Amino acid sequence: MIQEGSRAIVQDGNRKFIRHDETERFRRVGRDVNVQRLGNETRTTIVNPRGQRIVTVTDANGRLLRRSRYVNGREVIIIDNRPRGGRRADAFFVALPVLAIGALAIPPERYIVEAEEAPPEYIYDALMAPPVEVLPRAYTLDEIRYSPGLRDRMPRVDINTITFDLGSWEITPDQYDRLAPIAEGIRRAIERNPNEVFLIEGHTDATGNDDDNLSLSDRRAEAVSVILTDEFQIPPENLTTQGYGSQQLKVQTMAAERANRRVTVRRITPLLQQGQLQPQ
Repeated sequence: MIQEGSRAIVQDGNRKFIRHDETERFRRVGRDVNVQRLGNETRTTIVNPRGQRIVTVTDANGRLLRRSRYVNGREVIIIDNRPRGGRRADAFFVALPVLAIGALAIPPERYIVEAEEAPPEYIYDALMAPPVEVLPRAYTLDEIRYSPGLRDRMPRVDINTITFDLGSWEITPDQYDRLAPIAEGIRRAIERNPNEVFLIEGHTDATGNDDDNLSLSDRRAEAVSVILTDEFQIPPENLTTQGYGSQQLKVQTMAAERANRRVTVRRITPLLQQGQLQPQ
């Protein structure tokens, strides 16, 4: 529908979502950037601060196909976004039954953790928790990004320590330290498993039009991920971002509401199709 630089807003039936190219986040902290176009695919290689090659493969529309880290000459696939099991590449919406939060085996305050009130262990536990119910298969990143019922199978942390002014995605430097508990939880998780993947989700309130809100929320998610990398050295390859506009209001109101202008984070590794070590 709408192309906005590296972002595109797409209408699919009655669903509207935003796609974006995350490669620019890697350029901020990487070196020796090399871009190759092979047929309909673009392969971008960046050397990260630890001297590892990070390779991102996208299709002709900028859609992520694969993200890998090369360790001792071997490819470790962090995200494999290619469909499996005969499913179409554009069939990425997964319909699951509505989750009954009150029936979960964990308390509601441990399923949705409010960062401002939570001790660091609550944040870490939420970021390391398994899915709240058994799922039948692994999923692509696109299926996770665009299927709210699927994402809801993973606990999340609402970063309510940072909210945004109306129409803004700016996070002022005096707020950076408020992300420290989130960064510490992610860092501990990555120390245990260097291939963990965390989804940073941006949201808006219900003011403004849908297209503007999708773009704004996507930029809010990106802003948080950039700070996590620039200020707290969280590897960018372990983060992915997505904006949802006003589709998932925390406070059910059509009025301007600061609590709805927020960012959340959840670990999605258990949902992903995880690759194995591959020969170079």
